[in-house]
Amino acid sequence: MRNSLSALFLFFIFLVIYYSGSFTKIPFADCVGFVLDAEKGKFMTTATATTHFLYINTVILIKNITGLNGIEASRLLVVFSGAATVSVIYLTAKSITKTEWASLTAAFVFGFSFSFWRNAEIVEVYTYNTLWVSLFFFSIIKSFIENKKQYIVLAGLFLGISLWVHIQNILLIPAFLLFLFYFKDDKKYSYPSLLVFGLLFASLFILNISQGLPFKSPYSSDQGNWVEESFQKTFLQYVKDFLQSFAYLIYNFNIFTFFGVMGALFLYKSNRKMFFVFLAGSLCVYGFSTFYAVSDNYVFFLPFNIIFALSVGYGLSHPKYAALKKMSWVCLLIPLGYFLSYKTVFQTETGKALHNFKKYKGGLDYYMLPWMNDNVGILEFTIDKKEAPEPIKWMTLSAVEYIKLMKSKGYTEEEIKKL
Repeated sequence: MRNSLSALFLFFIFLVIYYSGSFTKIPFADCVGFVLDAEKGKFMTTATATTHFLYINTVILIKNITGLNGIEASRLLVVFSGAATVSVIYLTAKSITKTEWASLTAAFVFGFSFSFWRNAEIVEVYTYNTLWVSLFFFSIIKSFIENKKQYIVLAGLFLGISLWVHIQNILLIPAFLLFLFYFKDDKKYSYPSLLVFGLLFASLFILNISQGLPFKSPYSSDQGNWVEESFQKTFLQYVKDFLQSFAYLIYNFNIFTFFGVMGALFLYKSNRKMFFVFLAGSLCVYGFSTFYAVSDNYVFFLPFNIIFALSVGYGLSHPKYAALKKMSWVCLLIPLGYFLSYKTVFQTETGKALHNFKKYKGGLDYYMLPWMNDNVGILEFTIDKKEAPEPIKWMTLSAVEYIKLMKSKGYTEEEIKKL
C-alpha cells in the first residue's frame, strides 16, 4: 500500500512539473512532423524506423476521444507517460533495494535527468517509449528478486510492444534472450514469453510486407543513411563521440553518477545473473547511442539511463551509504544545477558563440535548460522566412505542410505563429 501511495505521489509531482514546463510553441527537431501526423488524424498503417506506429496512433486515438487538437493530444500523452515512467522507476528500484529513501531518490534523479526531462516537455516519442522499456526492466527485476514467474511473460510482452513504439529497442534483445536463458528451466513461462515477443516482433514485418514495403523496412528509413554513416567516421571522431557520451552521463546524473557506478559493482557481487542481463542491455544501447551518426544522439541513451538510474538507487541502498539518507534531499537541487551550469557557460566566449549560432531555436536555453515554456517555435520561424546557419530543411518542410493544413481550417498566420 505504501509503495502505491509513493508511486502515486511521484506521478502527480512530475505531472505538474512536466506540464508546467511544457513547450509553449511547437519546438524544432521532429516535433512538428509528429504534430502534423496527429492533426491529420489518419492512423499510421506502416511500422518503419521513423513512423513510430504505436506512438502516433495512440496520439490520434487520444485526439479522437478527447476532441483535443494534435498539439494538446501529443502533450497529454508525452507528459502522462513521462510522469508514469518516474513512478515505474520508483517501484522497480523499491523492488530491488527494499529501501524507501534510496528508491525515491533514484526516481527524482531520473525524473530530473536532463535528457528525460527535456523529452517530457516537447512533442517526441521518447517518453512514451521509455514507459514501455521501464515496464520491461520492472518485469525483469520482479522475476529475479521476487521470483514472480508471471513477470517472465510480461517481460516479453512489454519488450515486444516497445518495438512498435521505437525500433531502437531491438538493442535490448540480447539482454532479453540472456534473461530467458537464466529462466530456461521455467518452460511454462519462458517459452510463452519468447512466443509473445516473437509474434509481436514478426508482426512488424508482416504488416509492412502486406503493404508492399521491403523486408528491412521496420528497421530502415528512406530519410537518411545514419547507420552506414556511423561506420564511416575517423578514429578521432569516435574518440570525440565517446567523450561526448560521458559528458551526457555526467550532465544527466551529476554527483549521483558515482552511486550509479557503485550500484553496478554491488549488483555484480550480489546477483551476477541480473548484473549480466543489465550489462548486455547497457553495452548494446550505450555503444549504439555513442556512435550513431545523428546530431541529437543524446535521446538514444534513455533506455541506458533507466538502467543507470536503477543502479543509482541500488548503490545508495548499500549499508555503507546509510548515513546519506539525511542528505537525500540534495536531489531536489538538480534543477538549480542546470541553471547554474547555464549561467556559467553563458559567461564564456565559447558559450556565447554557441548561443549566437543556435539562437534561431533558443541558443543555450535549448541545449542546457530542460524546461521548454516560452520557447522559440518552428512555425513562427518558418512563417517569418527566417534563415538558420545550418541545414534544417527537413524540419521546415513539415512546418510548411502543417501551416497549410491549419490555414485550411481557418487559422490566420498570426494565430499559427502562437502554436
